[in-house]
Order: sequence, then structure tokens, then C-alpha cells
Amino acid sequence: MDKQINRALNFNPGPTALPPEVLREAREQFMNYRNTGMSVMELSHRSAVYEEIHNGAIRRLRELLGISDEYKVLFLQGGASLQFGMIPLNFLGSGQYANYLLTGSWSEKAQKEANVVGETFVGGSSKENSYRNIPDRVKLFAEDRKPEYVHVTSNNTIYGTQWRKFPDTQDIPLVADMSSDILSRKIEVDKFSLIYAGAQKNLGPSGVTLVILHEKMLTKEKNETPNILKYSTHAKKNSLYHTPPTFSIYMLGLMAEWVQRQGGLEAVEKRNEWKASLIYDAIDESDGFYAGHAEENSRSLMNITFRLKSEALERQFLQEAKSYGFVGLNGHRSVGGCRVSLYNAVSPEQCETLRDFMDEFRRRNQ
Repeated sequence: MDKQINRALNFNPGPTALPPEVLREAREQFMNYRNTGMSVMELSHRSAVYEEIHNGAIRRLRELLGISDEYKVLFLQGGASLQFGMIPLNFLGSGQYANYLLTGSWSEKAQKEANVVGETFVGGSSKENSYRNIPDRVKLFAEDRKPEYVHVTSNNTIYGTQWRKFPDTQDIPLVADMSSDILSRKIEVDKFSLIYAGAQKNLGPSGVTLVILHEKMLTKEKNETPNILKYSTHAKKNSLYHTPPTFSIYMLGLMAEWVQRQGGLEAVEKRNEWKASLIYDAIDESDGFYAGHAEENSRSLMNITFRLKSEALERQFLQEAKSYGFVGLNGHRSVGGCRVSLYNAVSPEQCETLRDFMDEFRRRNQ
């Protein structure tokens, strides 16, 4: 049956590709999950069957990422965009400030929301270089006061840059938006006080937001924050304070299990490095026909951005790519150009096919 399905060569930036194995498993269980006579979407979030799904997803994430018991693993809603406001609402009070390291549009948006609540300081930025690089140096302090936290965006989908080594913030809480590279590589969770990630890149379909929160942060919450926006509210109820996005959490659990079957994060990271090298080599060996945006030492493994010599040639490239079955190669509407998103479910074979198309297109149009 699957052989009759015409699957796209999906390089969408998000929501993005899901592994065929995961989709097949969800399909097989869709109408009748474990002989309940119901789909996961129909299960009560208070039922023992759903509780097993919910806690199983948390357990797998803890195993994959090495999350200790000092951290809460929460499933929230509203995407990373809600976290832009929820974080300062909880941790930024009167007379305090937060440090935002700017590496692209999403970190700018996070800072903008924090400015609604309190004060911010930019301790590092590559905006003057059109966000082509991760800042070489960062400043932790504004004058002699410590910030309440330092915020980074680990991977920058629009510009194609990525923090390969995170700043040492000493005893200042480090907060990271990892929406676009969570589960793509090994990270030291204990270096962070709060990690958040929208699911629609490597975690599964849209609808759920993962938050990994050190329990010490719960003592810093502002009392005036509405209960629904307090992390402690959701931590006390194991993310069941209100109805969670049950099907998205179920899919997240399947995705985490799939990553485990691939050999865990070490194996997935090596695979992602190989995939990215195929596309970067096509760019670097093109004698300028393709021009990458990101500087080499800041290149992302998840999002590769590049331009061609003219907008007309870019339109031709994208049109021909579409006719070959490639999907999602347009650059972000704010910057144009082309973008290749290489999230976990994109296979090495798909990357080889794209590399071959890029080489062939260059030979015909040089």
C-alpha cells in the first residue's frame, strides 16, 4: 500500500517531515489504540491509558537527553511564541533585567516580548553582519548588575546559523529556545535552567511545546503571574492542569522512540552532520554559483540558506525543484533566497537527491 503513495521530497522548515515508520505506526493505531476501541484523540486525558502515553513520552525524553530529576519536563501549548512572553512574566520583575543574545528574527521577537514586561540588555548580536554568524564574544552584565537570565536561540532557521558551543553564563540562569534543533544533537542539559521548544521540527507535529525547567526556577516565579501562565501550575499537575494536546504528545512519544531506535542522539547527530555536508559541499564547490549566507564556523546543521546570482535564477531553481518533487526550498519570506531544512526525518538519500539536482542545475545554468 505504501508503495502507491507518492511521498514528497519534503524539506519544509516546519511543520516538517515525519519518519514514514512513525506515520505507519500512528496509522495502524489510529482507529483503535491498544484495543480501547478509540483513537488517541478520543481518549480521556484523565484515563490510565493516556497517562501511560503521557509519562512514556516524558520518560523517553529524559533517557535521550539525560535529563536529571532536578528538572521538570512539561508539555505546554502556544508554541515558542508563548514562551517569549511567559518567561519574562515569571522571572522578570521590577528593577530587574534580562540579557538577550541576538542571532536572528526569533531572538529579536523574544526580546521584544520581554521588553513589554521589563528591561532587557543585548549582550551580543550579529545583526550588523546580517546575522551571518554567532557572536564571537558576549557580555553577561549590564554595568554591575546581574541579569535574571541570559536568553539564546540555539538554531536560527531564517539565517542558517547555530550555536555550536553555548556561552558560559556562570551562575546566571541560561534560557534557550531550541525549537529547531532539539533532539538533533547531544546537549548538556545541566548547563541550562530552562529549555523550550515547539514540537514541529524534530519532536513531532505542531500543537505541543516542550519545556525542560530546573526546579530552582520555580522559586523565582512572580506571584502576580496568572496561574495558567505559571510553570509551577503545570509542574504540580504533570502538565495535566487542563486538557493537554493529547495526540501531539502521543506523536512526540513515537518520535522519541524512533530516535532511540536510530541509536540515540550521538548517532542522529552524526547522520545530521553527513546530511548537511552533502548540501554544503554542493554550495562550496559551485565556484560561487550558490552563495551560502552563514559564515562557515556558524553554519547550522538544520537549516542551510543560500542565494543564486539573480532572483530570476532563484525563481527558476525553485520552479524546477518543485517539478522534481522537492517541497519547502523557498527562503523565509523576510529574506528570500533558498533554504534547505534538514530535520531528523529527512533521510540521507533525500539529501543526496537534492545535492545531485543542485549540481545538475548548476551545470546547465552556469
